[in-house]
Amino acid sequence: MFGPSSPRSQPQPGHLYDVAVVGAGVSGTELAWRLARAGQDVLLVSQALDSLGNLYQPTVAGADFPPGSVFAQVAAGMAPDVDGWTFHRLLKAEIEATSGIHLLQSCVTALDEEETQVVLSTWEGPQLHARTVVLAVGSFLKGRLLIGDTMEDAGRLSEVAYDFLADDLLLSGVWLVGAEQTAHGVEGAPDYDVRFLTPAPSELDGFRVNRLERVRMLGRCTPGDHTYASVLRDAARLAEELMQEADA
Repeated sequence: MFGPSSPRSQPQPGHLYDVAVVGAGVSGTELAWRLARAGQDVLLVSQALDSLGNLYQPTVAGADFPPGSVFAQVAAGMAPDVDGWTFHRLLKAEIEATSGIHLLQSCVTALDEEETQVVLSTWEGPQLHARTVVLAVGSFLKGRLLIGDTMEDAGRLSEVAYDFLADDLLLSGVWLVGAEQTAHGVEGAPDYDVRFLTPAPSELDGFRVNRLERVRMLGRCTPGDHTYASVLRDAARLAEELMQEADA
């Protein structure tokens, strides 16, 4: 049997999720898993579900996953194997089997706040609806991939950059600033740089986007230095905050 035995989320057109998580990298995947296990109806949307939970390294060796995270759980279950693709396959299976998560491969281009919900526009056309939206888009806001003298309009792994979403945040008055990081090549491949946008520190109050009542930001798309451990701990903190708000 594939997927959860008793799924809570059975979305139809116009379905209103409790939380929509945009971006299924490390922080977004962890957040969606924690919220769903706490009883929330969660949309986890990614441009490429085949990249769900992908790491910035080819193996899990040395990855500091905090105890209690789904990443630590999956890594412990495959020990002593440390192969990154095995880890990715097992992690994706765990998320697919978590009741309350609806996985969707799509590209979010804009956010429109209404009184009780956020309407998410997509490249594909259909609109999505959630009470709260969390942007966990990593290094993909206006992401640019630099390999030697070549530049791609893309984030890491040459995946599509969130240019339209970045433009929409700018139109909402969110001040975005430039960031850059270097990823080391593996098996003889060259190193590469990723340039992208993050909100200026003054645009955030914790995870909250000051100019948007129902939008939060999490992970590498926020200012500062990040590690696997730090973004996974932040995902746990944000999950607690959102559950407290839901119970209020």
